[in-house]
Amino acid sequence: MNLKNHRYLFPVLFLLCTFIQPLPLQAAEIDVAVPPVIIVGGDRDYPPYEFLDKNGNPTGYNVELTRAIADVMGMEVEFRFGGWSEMRTALLKGSVDVLQGISYSNDRARTLTFSPPHTIISHAIFARKETPAVNSVEKLRGKEIVVFQDGIMHDYLNSLGFAKELFLTDTPADALRLLASGKHDYAVLAMLPGMYIIRELKLSNLVPVAKSISSQRYCYAVRKGNEELLARFNEGLAILKKTGRYQEIYDKWLGVLGPPKVAWEKVVRYGSIVLVPLLAILAGTLLWSRTLHKQVARRTSELAQEVTERKRALEELKLHQSKLIQADKMASLGVLVAGVAHEINNPNGLILLNMPIIKDVYRDTEELLDRHYDDQGDFTLGGLPYSRMRTEVPHLLDEMQEAANRIKRIVEELKDFSRQDSSPATDPVDINLIAQAAIRLTEPSIRAATILFSAEYAAGLPLVTGSSQRIEQVLINLILNACQALTDNGQSIALTTSYDQDTESVIFRLRDQGVGITPENVSRLTDPFFTTKRESGGTGLGLSVSASIVKEHEGSLQFNSAPGEGTTVTLTLPCNRRKELT
Repeated sequence: MNLKNHRYLFPVLFLLCTFIQPLPLQAAEIDVAVPPVIIVGGDRDYPPYEFLDKNGNPTGYNVELTRAIADVMGMEVEFRFGGWSEMRTALLKGSVDVLQGISYSNDRARTLTFSPPHTIISHAIFARKETPAVNSVEKLRGKEIVVFQDGIMHDYLNSLGFAKELFLTDTPADALRLLASGKHDYAVLAMLPGMYIIRELKLSNLVPVAKSISSQRYCYAVRKGNEELLARFNEGLAILKKTGRYQEIYDKWLGVLGPPKVAWEKVVRYGSIVLVPLLAILAGTLLWSRTLHKQVARRTSELAQEVTERKRALEELKLHQSKLIQADKMASLGVLVAGVAHEINNPNGLILLNMPIIKDVYRDTEELLDRHYDDQGDFTLGGLPYSRMRTEVPHLLDEMQEAANRIKRIVEELKDFSRQDSSPATDPVDINLIAQAAIRLTEPSIRAATILFSAEYAAGLPLVTGSSQRIEQVLINLILNACQALTDNGQSIALTTSYDQDTESVIFRLRDQGVGITPENVSRLTDPFFTTKRESGGTGLGLSVSASIVKEHEGSLQFNSAPGEGTTVTLTLPCNRRKELT
């Protein structure tokens, strides 16, 4: 600005400063005292977010997050759990200071003030397996729908005109029990609590038929006028995110199942709301002091950093959502395997039951057949000479019985592999037995890939402390990757187990003569969703999940490879010296 050409500007500014009175700052001067003990309300039955454990104590993702915020902010909190409707009423009446987990809506925002969301909750439609599947909320018109009272889906479906079709329960668990008992048609609930309750209550006839029909922002909330208390929680949440404590709590309770928290459009909108007044302040700094200019510049830098952090968090949450979809597919595969195993075991059981009887029948008739052979000479039995069949039939019967036993063994191992392992990884397990089970499960893939497969098991290996099922999952992933790396069946795969006395570790090593891996890709093999087989259906999750399992067992996973020279994978697990194999 050329001040020489604007000689009238200073008198105008002087008049404005003299006669225009400052706006009242009453709203900014309000000071709401934070209570010495903050009463935090929660739902007694909304796992894994918040619920009462077997001893009646509050637990879950929300509870641990609130305790961490209270610790970092120096606040004392007391949890008060009950039915969801009761807790919402308690917040409005003032007997509860804050709700730690409540979904945002414009209607609720009329009486409550919400924090930025600390996670996003996806909702799904659940149904009995025999019920026709639906793929959207609109397909529920005219159906009987179960929801839990005063939940966000109750409000949402009411707003869409579903009031007459709704049947209300006190908790999500009550809604799923009612549906599992054969009453009503569908239930609309949050995806993660729904799957958690189905697993815990063993409601095996229920499945999600439409996933992610609605995503809701999950926040802290206080009554209007209690914004200072909410600001304390917001500050504590921001500190936890910067220190990494928030991510630890999130991974512990929600893990890969968590959907995205904040939409990028929201980040842009909030950023623009803040940046517009900042631009006006920057223009004012040309006439006022450099001190104000420095303050605005510092605040702008902080906002830019916050936007960058939110963008990074958004990318991480998108990654978690993709993992949730893959986990759902694996859960559905487990249900399918269990059903197929049942159908195979029934006829196979008849074979195992009848085979000894057939063998006895043949032994009883063998003497008569031999006598006829001695008297009449050779004759045809089953299209072949009896002189040949008298040695072949017992062998065939033995082979049939052994094959039926093998079918039974493979089916049982498939059922064990598909069953979700909820037990702690503290059992002593034998790596040799796990490797043998993994080979049996992957034998069709091995036979199709190579004719040169070998396995050497070291004798007297110490036991490894961990989960046999999860370690077996790692070995299966490694074997299948080795099979897929071969270009013809003349290339070999070699498996060995051994013990390293120096590190007191059990070692599983797998070598293949496949295509190998380029140096720039070796370091990325365990990155989530990185795969060199995208065109053939690879998801890039196998080695990522395997690396997580190995890390849980305090082991290591190493890859040694070069293009055209094959790959060697070395799995090292610390052994349990207190219990050794004999």
